[in-house]
Amino acid sequence: METPAPADESHASQLRLLLEELCCDLCRFEHIAADGLLPENIHITREYHLGAPGVFADIRVAPGDLPPYFVEIKFGYSTEAVLKHLRRKYKNEAAVSPHGSKIILVIDAENRPEWPNAEAELRKHLPPGLELQVWDGRRLLGMLRERFGVEVEAITAENLLDVRQTIDQAKGFHAFGGESLAEYEHDPLNAALTWHFGFWRLRQLREPKQKTPREIFPPGTYRGVVVLFCDLCSFSSYVRDTPDNEIIRESLTSFYSKARYQIINSGGMLYQFVGDEVIAFYGIPDRREDAVRAALATARALVSIGNSVSNHWQRRIDRVQTSGGVHLGMSIGDLQIVSLQPFSRTHVGAIGDCINVAARLMAVAGSSEIAVTNSLYEAVDDETQARFREVEPVEARNVGRIKAWKLNLAEG
Repeated sequence: METPAPADESHASQLRLLLEELCCDLCRFEHIAADGLLPENIHITREYHLGAPGVFADIRVAPGDLPPYFVEIKFGYSTEAVLKHLRRKYKNEAAVSPHGSKIILVIDAENRPEWPNAEAELRKHLPPGLELQVWDGRRLLGMLRERFGVEVEAITAENLLDVRQTIDQAKGFHAFGGESLAEYEHDPLNAALTWHFGFWRLRQLREPKQKTPREIFPPGTYRGVVVLFCDLCSFSSYVRDTPDNEIIRESLTSFYSKARYQIINSGGMLYQFVGDEVIAFYGIPDRREDAVRAALATARALVSIGNSVSNHWQRRIDRVQTSGGVHLGMSIGDLQIVSLQPFSRTHVGAIGDCINVAARLMAVAGSSEIAVTNSLYEAVDDETQARFREVEPVEARNVGRIKAWKLNLAEG
């Protein structure tokens, strides 16, 4: 196993991003198999804000009633950089301790002769009660072998692409069932559904009436859908002031990957990405009672993801940007889901005034703010309502003036 050289930082960054995805899936399946937890009761957050400005854990896992913990992916960083990052992130006991009981550090330790001393030094600087577990490459490969039956000799981007395909097949089997994992076929429709929805959510939708994949999300009218629009702030300015196009691509891939994961793993539907925007639906195809709550929780997580992506991007360019993070808009209403090809369920589109309204509301929200319609505001609990403030009506093209409310998610 080789640690990427500094000149290959772009490759290393993409490798770490892929490892983040795989470790999220590995942690979820580990708790399903070892602890008997339901997938929907395992809450995984990417870029979890640790309280101080610009300080985020790579991953936080909250497995049901078990103690939550953090996961840090540090493949390819120098040992000095690893120690510096982790000391900075976890030095504040008051901010960290209520949110996690341990850190799982995923690192290529076997390639570092100095690692035993470095690990001992790191342990000395962690707050009391915060345990450290190290997953080196050998342990990670062993867990993948045990949990998914994947035989991989080394941690490389090429090998992990095969691993991800195997995990996608395992998630598809969990979602759609079948005689056995070996006989399960992850066909284009199944792959499309697992792109839009979490695998556990698909199983919830399929099992009660033993639906086929084609019956899970048919075209038609869906009532009371929560629409969430999220957009990177000052995106054009960041692009203009970034001379290296690779940085632009890496930053967008990071945002796309983390935003999608957060949406589908909170029970939502990822509809699509449009440039630097992401559009999600909640309460579809069935009207879940917790749709508004889940959408607001996702909005809060997307704020952390947006701030983390912007902070990382800013550190790699010269010109200081006037704003960063994301701004969001939310509405609730009826959607028409239509096939984009005759008799096809693989590719679908959505139309409805609530989409246009959410987009207009997003345009008036500032960094870390969410603007919502009055009907959505009325659907939240009293405690949440108290944190909103009413704003001037918003002109939504061809729809009318919308009574709207704002919430600054950076303040809670």
